[in-house]
Amino acid sequence: MFSVASSALTFVGEGLSRPECIMATRSGDLFMPDKRGGIAVVRADGRTELIKAKNAPNGFMPNGFALMPDRSFLIADLGPEGGVWHMAPDGTMTPKLMEIDGKHLEPTNFVGIDAKGRVWVSVSTRMVPRELSMQKGHADGYIILIDEKGARIVADGLGFTNEAIVDPSGQWLYVNETIARRTSRFAIAEDGSLGKRETFAEYGAASFPDGFAFDEEGAIWTVTVVSNRVIRTTQDGKQELIFEDADADAVAAAEAAFQNGTYNRAHLDAGGKRPSGNLSGLAFAGPDLKTVYLGSLFAPHLASFRSPIAGAPPVHWTF
Repeated sequence: MFSVASSALTFVGEGLSRPECIMATRSGDLFMPDKRGGIAVVRADGRTELIKAKNAPNGFMPNGFALMPDRSFLIADLGPEGGVWHMAPDGTMTPKLMEIDGKHLEPTNFVGIDAKGRVWVSVSTRMVPRELSMQKGHADGYIILIDEKGARIVADGLGFTNEAIVDPSGQWLYVNETIARRTSRFAIAEDGSLGKRETFAEYGAASFPDGFAFDEEGAIWTVTVVSNRVIRTTQDGKQELIFEDADADAVAAAEAAFQNGTYNRAHLDAGGKRPSGNLSGLAFAGPDLKTVYLGSLFAPHLASFRSPIAGAPPVHWTF
């Protein structure tokens, strides 16, 4: 395969605040959540804009989001109100999903759409504050499906549910379980129900998987917080380390804490002291889908590099 050195990275965008994940479009626009309360856009000509949310809930923290055909957004609120919100192109906010099974949603991690227009929502944990769940073996995250039948939980007992994305075939839902340190997948039945969880990939010391994307060969590119790694896993289970920006001492401390039960938010945030800013999202972009953009929890811009393998076009590629 190939590897990328930190010196080979280029950067776009300016003044971004927590660009946690990225939605790339054929037009060249790049969309990402912004801690200032809305969606930031790096336009194809390099300009950076902020679509500020109007009438947002208190403590609104946009996290994973879906880009819709009309360039409105479904946004997971990682703030105290939680839930999934719709944001119009002018920033007007309306609630999309605020409760499930009669209970208010906790801080919500990610929302995505598939080619059939179904909406998939991940909630990392039922514990509040969510940092209490960042312990080895803890698994109370879940996934919600919203379709013509309404909203329902379709998977439960996951180890800090993060990004959940339907693969290009439409047959599998893949999900990163950050604290379980694995990528799982579920076969999708015709009615949207999910089959038994299968382990697709497991990750090593201080590699806590967050965002991911598919390439044209069916492999998954995963970024990890703390260790700032980009790891490519092929369908036969082989892994390749594409990029790494890790501090050896911070990685060792985080791994020791994870194993002895003292892991906390400070260990997770340690990756933010590196130039890459604690990697949390990845997207293929460009006319040939061979430019890889990296989102992070702390960097004020997006890092990028060129790949010899193209990404698979995401559902929103033509939006």
